[in-house]
Amino acid sequence: MASNEYAFVTHWRMQSTCEEISDVLGNAPDLARWWPSVYLEVKELESGDENGIGKVVDLHTKGWLPYTLRWQFRVTENRHPHGFSLEAWGDFEGSGIWTFEQDGDWVNIHYDWRIRAEKPLLRTLSFLLKPIFSANHHWAMRQGEMSLKQELARRHA
Repeated sequence: MASNEYAFVTHWRMQSTCEEISDVLGNAPDLARWWPSVYLEVKELESGDENGIGKVVDLHTKGWLPYTLRWQFRVTENRHPHGFSLEAWGDFEGSGIWTFEQDGDWVNIHYDWRIRAEKPLLRTLSFLLKPIFSANHHWAMRQGEMSLKQELARRHA
């Protein structure tokens, strides 16, 4: 694996339904509202077909480190309500797979994110700072887990 390649697997467990989780995570423009610690701006550029395949989203994101990322993704597969797959380009290049599995009143959420960091700062310094860049990603995903719990509580109130 090249120094600027990253493989992250995230697991969350939420009291919800696959349908609800799919609706929340599949509504990209709303990410900046309920996950503001990471998503600064999100714009849907293309809507894709009737299943959302081909949808293109433009993102401006951050972590706790003092830099931001600009990237886009395209939905390449929709398994509604059990997840979707995407391809990313820009400051990140690679792919992500969201999978939602119902387990009684709970949903097991898995995200498999395989990327190359292409932002010059990240690409150049990954050989040295990969553990710090990885910690930044893990922080962002913990923020997402907390934010999703809050969004589900808001929806259920």
